[in-house]
Amino acid sequence: MKALVYQGPGQKDWIEKDKPGIEKPTDVIVKVTKTTICGTDLHILKGDVPAVTPGRTLGHEGVGVVEAVGDAVANFKPGDPVLISCVTSCGKCPNCKRQLYAHCDDGGWILGHLIDGTQAEYVRIPHGDNSLYPIPEGADEEALVMLSDIMPTGLEIGVQYGRVKPGDTVAIVGAGPVGMSVLLTAQFYSPGRIVMIDMDPARLELAKQFGATDTLQVGSVDVVEEIMKMTGGLGVDVAIEAVGVPATFDTCQKIVSAGGSIANVGVHGKSVELHIEELWIKNINISMGLVSTNTTPMLLKTLNSGKVDPARLVTHRLKLDEIMEAYEIFGNAAREKAMKIILTA
Repeated sequence: MKALVYQGPGQKDWIEKDKPGIEKPTDVIVKVTKTTICGTDLHILKGDVPAVTPGRTLGHEGVGVVEAVGDAVANFKPGDPVLISCVTSCGKCPNCKRQLYAHCDDGGWILGHLIDGTQAEYVRIPHGDNSLYPIPEGADEEALVMLSDIMPTGLEIGVQYGRVKPGDTVAIVGAGPVGMSVLLTAQFYSPGRIVMIDMDPARLELAKQFGATDTLQVGSVDVVEEIMKMTGGLGVDVAIEAVGVPATFDTCQKIVSAGGSIANVGVHGKSVELHIEELWIKNINISMGLVSTNTTPMLLKTLNSGKVDPARLVTHRLKLDEIMEAYEIFGNAAREKAMKIILTA
């Protein structure tokens, strides 16, 4: 089979690789039909995730059709269409018992990280019964790919960890795919105002279409000053960081109100400076984490009912064997006006 393989920082190849097989009774082999590229994959290619070693197939999102199942798999059979969760869950360990699937003793984020991932023609999914979801009949598979990772990430780590409430003023720093997912899912909780902050005017215009009440372009205005004007000098109730660089986290520290929350969603490859000398007195909460995908069943229901349409995040569509070109597009997202790219086998 063909797979997109990490060959060290800055290096990747679309090459022939052995097709995965059943290794444990709980495994499921999935023939990938649609996948995508995540910002985390770009972090890996920059060398920000040293646990990823050369030879690893990248990718942790996608949908497909079950090819084979282990003897212990009860919920799926060959031919079943499935949504692949970015997080693998055994369903039995102490962390899984409290829905902290991100820290499963025999799983968590392993696809495209510690084991071969979904940017390939086939993928092995450990603990398939707990790590796959059946695709409802007639569901939009492009929309479902967004439910592999970015939608639950935005909801859990941004909106829920940030404690968004009705009437809140929410600022989202970073209008990339995850920031847009925060924007879409924050609206479940009826905040009074959602301010999207980014450098790219095209992404800010898209954010308005997705429900942002206000936008601020970094470089054109003083973001902190503008936020204080908007809020009467108070700051925002919830500041959500969705980029993963020190400057954006620092912006969140400067704009959060007393009693507010900073929710860090971005993947950071460098340390940030925490201004605890200014924040200690403000009674704020700071959160961060890796998605557990415990909201995926709920998101599937909202998708089926038409309450949310994550397929709107898709801007480019290519064939799976055009993945090298797709990386070039995604790596130059501002120039290419790219949000999410669907790769179809």
